Amino acid sequence: MEGDQDTSGFTLVTRKPCFGLPTACPNCLPAYIYLKLAQLPFQLAFNSTFPDSDELPYFETGTYVAYNNEDGGVIEKLKKDGVVNLDSQLHSQPEYLSLKALILSWLEEALAYETWVGTEGVSAWKIYYADLPWVISKVLFYKQTYMAKTRLGITKENAEQREQQIYKRASDAYEALSTRLGEQKFLFEDRPSSLDAFFLSHILFTIQVLPETSVLRCKLLEHGNLVRYADKLKLECLEAPSSSSSPPLHSFPSSFSRKGSKPKSKQKVEKTEEEKKFKKRAKYFLAAQFLAVVIYLSVMGGVSNDELEYEDDD
Repeated sequence: MEGDQDTSGFTLVTRKPCFGLPTACPNCLPAYIYLKLAQLPFQLAFNSTFPDSDELPYFETGTYVAYNNEDGGVIEKLKKDGVVNLDSQLHSQPEYLSLKALILSWLEEALAYETWVGTEGVSAWKIYYADLPWVISKVLFYKQTYMAKTRLGITKENAEQREQQIYKRASDAYEALSTRLGEQKFLFEDRPSSLDAFFLSHILFTIQVLPETSVLRCKLLEHGNLVRYADKLKLECLEAPSSSSSPPLHSFPSSFSRKGSKPKSKQKVEKTEEEKKFKKRAKYFLAAQFLAVVIYLSVMGGVSNDELEYEDDD
């Protein structure tokens, strides 16, 4: 698709802006920065209808849609489909995979821990659930916190050990990336890459979203060159004059279809089916959340006193 595309119809749909960032969602911000680094003109729209949706962010143009929950995420999907690929000349470099592992494994894990556990979710609440009714937001928040601990492999028995391991890995990653970067503009000398998008997003989220008492934030601020790196790119990518904005979307677009060439009449049928799908999803959204309340109460109702004490100790 690269080279012959019409950029006038590009749209990136993310969660809402917050904390001085165009989107405060740690999954959405890398996609936004990636498109900015690629200098690809696009419209930015917001969706707060489904705070727990794994489809956000998504990128669309015409009949093409790239969702976050397919093919390794939006950025990987855009690279794979030839929409925009900043890494085409970097895969052969030996340091590319090692840096990718540091950023997308150790630092991503540390950010998830700090967002949901280390800081008790004070920032996550504002990002995901502040606009929802209190009961629903409370249940979804505790459900997501529980799921985050499960993904991170945190139990009552190993909580302290996992915390030390996560922070140690983050410190090692910051040290390695600081040494690699030096005073360069990008991680790979004079050219931006998807790793810059992920790492810049991590730094900005850590500094601007996490509270000042955050352990991860303090560890990051020990490396002055990483802060300067973020400041320079932030000025260029996030604060430069741009037309990449549009009014918020209050629901998913009424029609999605996958990449491909199909007869127009068939496309209309497919769009109608998708429209029904998302209308139905919106119609039963509140009912689904009340079901989540029931499930939450039934699951957490059997938690022992010891487990409840563990949750409080976090």
